[in-house]
Amino acid sequence: MTKCYAEILYEIDGPTATITMNRPHTLNALTDLTQAEIRHALDASEKNPQVIGTVLTGAGRGFCSGVDMNALGAMSEAGKRLGNSHEHLASDPGNPDKDPNFRASPPYFLGLRKPLIAAINGACAGLGFSYATFCDMRFVDRNAKFVTSFSPRGLIAEHGTCWMLPHLVGPSNALDIFWSSRKFDGEEAYRMGYANRLCEPGTAATEAQTYLREIACTAAPMSIMMMKKQVYRHLNQQLGESMSESNKWMDESLARDDFKEGVASFVEKRPPSFQRIEVE
Repeated sequence: MTKCYAEILYEIDGPTATITMNRPHTLNALTDLTQAEIRHALDASEKNPQVIGTVLTGAGRGFCSGVDMNALGAMSEAGKRLGNSHEHLASDPGNPDKDPNFRASPPYFLGLRKPLIAAINGACAGLGFSYATFCDMRFVDRNAKFVTSFSPRGLIAEHGTCWMLPHLVGPSNALDIFWSSRKFDGEEAYRMGYANRLCEPGTAATEAQTYLREIACTAAPMSIMMMKKQVYRHLNQQLGESMSESNKWMDESLARDDFKEGVASFVEKRPPSFQRIEVE
């Protein structure tokens, strides 16, 4: 199944959805329209009970080179952020609890009910780097190139990366990446813990899709959703508070049919048939 957009491709193949940023002549630089289409497509993934998760990747030689230079020039001249609403693409994916931490972009990725994996196939810079950072996992080509691009433009660490990146690679590595704005490749990204999988060139998207298909066969969608919620919500809590909430959610999971099915399928040595997540 394919859905038509102007600046992205959105395809569903079984339990996997794939969003491909499709402006290869700019290394998939982000416009307001691209960002609105990505948000709209993620909302479609959320509402499709057959989709277990989404892969975000780029067409051609790059993942995403950051904000489109024409937009940057306009912002520099105006001295502020600019943006178009694209009301026909209005959407509010994820964040069923209305957690204020997951309202901005791209931190709203953390509030999605389903996994979002970045398949990084080349250049990943600026806002594109922020998008990748807020995905749940990163499958990275060995020859991918990363750069933050903030400090050389006279900017700070933007889009919430000052909070997220240190959680992934530690404070010292994060400051090095921010301060120096040096380029680093997929091999180094994997060594420092930024990349979850190191892939041969051209295979990152396929490997990410395969990963989602595999967990679709073995994991309950509700369990996946709740574990994602636990991880990101509890990053902002003390251990005792997170334990109390987890114990409450554990009691709820023991009462669900998914638990009965998980035990029965194990005993009967057959694939499980878990309930899908229904979103209006």
